[in-house]
Amino acid sequence: MFSLGQENIPTSPTSTKGPVKYGELIVLGCNGSLPNGDKGRRKSRFALCRRSKANGVKPSTVHTSCTPQAAKAISNKEQHSISYTLSRAQTVVVEYTHDINTDMFQIGRSTESPIDFVVTDTVPGGQSHADGQTIQSTISRFACRIICQRNPPYSARIYAAGFDSSKNIFLGEKAAKWRMQDGQMDALTTNGVLVMHPRHGFSQDSKPGLWREISVCGNVFTLRETRSAQQRGKMVDSESNELVDGSLIDLCGATLLWRTAEGLALTPTVKHLEALRQELNAGRPQCPVGFNTLAFPSLRRKDVLDEKQPWAYMRCGHVHGYHGWGGRRDPEVEADCQDRECPMCRARGPYVPLWLGCEAGFYVDAEPPTHAFVPCGHVCSEKTTAYWSQIPLPHGTHAFHAACPFCIQPLVGETGCVRLIFQSPLD
Repeated sequence: MFSLGQENIPTSPTSTKGPVKYGELIVLGCNGSLPNGDKGRRKSRFALCRRSKANGVKPSTVHTSCTPQAAKAISNKEQHSISYTLSRAQTVVVEYTHDINTDMFQIGRSTESPIDFVVTDTVPGGQSHADGQTIQSTISRFACRIICQRNPPYSARIYAAGFDSSKNIFLGEKAAKWRMQDGQMDALTTNGVLVMHPRHGFSQDSKPGLWREISVCGNVFTLRETRSAQQRGKMVDSESNELVDGSLIDLCGATLLWRTAEGLALTPTVKHLEALRQELNAGRPQCPVGFNTLAFPSLRRKDVLDEKQPWAYMRCGHVHGYHGWGGRRDPEVEADCQDRECPMCRARGPYVPLWLGCEAGFYVDAEPPTHAFVPCGHVCSEKTTAYWSQIPLPHGTHAFHAACPFCIQPLVGETGCVRLIFQSPLD
């Protein structure tokens, strides 16, 4: 078995310690962990490492009619297969055979054993659904699979749909499907798997690419008119399903960031983020009105309001301690955000507590936390806020909007972020 944990995993695929790491998937909207904590295969971050034994598969025999061989392929629990139902009378079955050169990882909402990484719907604001509250999830039970080459350069490719406990993928009559020029079948899943590859990698020079849809066979298409429309988009031959550092994968309910092992080796560590926090606090920023010293709470207490917590006016960026005038006197209620007037410059806008962004994988550099996303108040480096504020993330069935990667709350204002203005101590 491969390792699910983060400990003792090398940060580079060339490292000789432990298993080779292909990369990691990080759930957007989780600031370092799931709201209710990481548990087993349900977590905010998942490392894909070379397995002790290859489990990849590749297409082999195609059965174009309901032959005994086709029926056997579907019923055989040891045989991977994909069934394309064209009509009640015709089903095309594609057998998949073992591939000694690849490892397969499956992602979806199902908690059944074939799923390596269990993903549930992400709620804006970094909150979880209340216990017992049932919501209709739009994430597929077997959403997608990633196939990684076991040998250098360890490329990772994504495909829509995952194999179930019987090692089958069933595409019913309603699924958009077609026969390709070479006679092979292909299809799209109900709500689709969308991918966006950034231009110039995942760095401070990165620019967002175009969102595309990935098919069951890994072909690339322009987006459908709406998420589950029957008509597929146009095939984009010039692009591939190979993931690059910073690729975003949208499963219609949750968005995942792919980071390569090489890319992760260049990102700040949690230890580095903690050092930046301590450095910020060492400057003893003051509330310009109350003159009390402000301090960001430790990364472990990232969701608990502290009495020294810095607050900021999101219109202008002036940082204060919490004060009750001009609005309600309860910080917990205040955090729900109503417009307030800044005492320093009279700008009106949201007045919110500031929280450090704790998920290091979202940072495009290791610079100090000087900017905040608007209106949520998550703080990180200038280049990181600039990058994420220009990324349109899928929302609902056909909308897109920029959002804070730490809590997935939609951004507002011209730039979606603000430079913070700290007051130094007067003594």
